[in-house]
Amino acid sequence: MSQQEDASAQGAGADDEGGTIVAAESSEDRGLDDGDELGSDRSADSDADAAESDDRAAQPRLSVADLELEGEVAADYIEGLLDVADLDGDIDMDVEGDRAVVSVVGATLNELVGRRGEVLEALQELTRLAVHQKTGNRTRMMLDVGGYRQRRRAELAEAGQDAAEEVRRTGQPKKLWPMNPFERKIVHDAVAAAGLRSESEGEEPERRVVVMPVG
Repeated sequence: MSQQEDASAQGAGADDEGGTIVAAESSEDRGLDDGDELGSDRSADSDADAAESDDRAAQPRLSVADLELEGEVAADYIEGLLDVADLDGDIDMDVEGDRAVVSVVGATLNELVGRRGEVLEALQELTRLAVHQKTGNRTRMMLDVGGYRQRRRAELAEAGQDAAEEVRRTGQPKKLWPMNPFERKIVHDAVAAAGLRSESEGEEPERRVVVMPVG
């Protein structure tokens, strides 16, 4: 798979969360340190991040007021979607670093997350497009629903740590389940923090992390 095809699976975002639509990858999946064959493998997942970095470099750094405006536009758009879908939810807006964060909290919002967060990623992309049309700026706005991203981040970090411990104990590579770029980035970071290395293999939507033993 080409780098362009792999990056498209993430869309504009994975942050750093985030994924299509998010976000930070760690070569994907881990930052942009791709120099060798392994780095090149990870870089396929990080193309969305690289493109996002290029976008940020190409436009002036947004002020807090600009980011707050992005949050307001995004919140208005999401509120309209909730009304159309006849769903109840409270909308919180915040600014974290250089991005606006919009969170929807409610008791009946599982349908806005979907399997493995696929619906949430699509909603985030639509909301980013709405913000872009309104402000004229490309946005890194992050959307969360029901605290899904925070919970998922913790689960994946734990999975990465557990896999690293197993590989260190057995000396055998550990192949994890298919993940989107946002999820793989979190696992790569957790494995690196545990002192091991990891790589991604396969093609979307079956692309997955493999944790490698030392040596």
